[in-house]
Amino acid sequence: MGEELREAIRVVTDKPIKYVINTHMHPDHVFGNAAFKQDNPTYVGHYKLARALGTRAKSYITASKEMMGEKAFAGSEIILPTMGIKESTTLDLGNRKLLLEPMPTAHTDNDLIVTDLKTNTLFLGDLLFSQHIPTLDGSIKGWLAVIDELSKRKADRVVPGHGPASMEFPQALEPERRYLTTVEKDVRQAIAEGKTLSEATKTAGFSEKGKWKLFDQYHVRNVTAAFAELEWE
Repeated sequence: MGEELREAIRVVTDKPIKYVINTHMHPDHVFGNAAFKQDNPTYVGHYKLARALGTRAKSYITASKEMMGEKAFAGSEIILPTMGIKESTTLDLGNRKLLLEPMPTAHTDNDLIVTDLKTNTLFLGDLLFSQHIPTLDGSIKGWLAVIDELSKRKADRVVPGHGPASMEFPQALEPERRYLTTVEKDVRQAIAEGKTLSEATKTAGFSEKGKWKLFDQYHVRNVTAAFAELEWE
C-alpha cells in the first residue's frame, strides 16, 4: 500500500518527497514508511511516537507476519520518526502549508493531526473512525475530551483514519462520540455496581452492536481498556 501511494504521488508530481507523516504508532499507519526509503524523507510524528513504536516494534512485526504471511509482509519494516512534534508546527511545502498538532492521550498517547491550510482539510488519523469500530489504546476520557475540542473547529472536510476518503465536519465525529460515551457510561455503572471486569465485558456498550464493523473483534478490548482506566477514578 505504501508503494501504491508513492506511485500515485509520482503520477501527479516529480517533486521531491520531503516528508512522510505518521499520525500514530499502529502498524497499519506506519509499515508503509519503508516504501519511501529511496526518497530519504524526514519521517514525522508525535514526539512520543518513537518511544511508543520502538517498544512495540518486535510484537508488531511478529503479529503482522503471522496475520499476513511472510510473502505478503516482505519489505515492511519499522522506521522511527526523525522529527518529533511536541508543539504546533507548520511545514511549508511551497504554496501549501501543513499545520501539525500533537494531541493529548486519546486513541493512543502519540496522536498527531494535520491540517492542510490551503484547502482547510483536516486529517485526523485514528482520532476519527467511520463504520470501523473505534479502537482504544490510550484514554477513553482523553479521547472524548479531544472530540469535544475538535468539534469546535471549522474544516471544509475531514479525512478519517478508517472510513471514506473524506467526510463532512464536525458531523463525522458524532457516531464515534456516541459509541465512546456509551462505553464510558456503561463501564462506570458496572464499576459502581461492584461488577468485575469479566462481567462488564459481557454487557457494557452492547447497545452499539450492529452499528459498527468488527464489533466482535475489538469491542471487548475497548471495554477492558476503559474499565482499567475508570476503576481508578
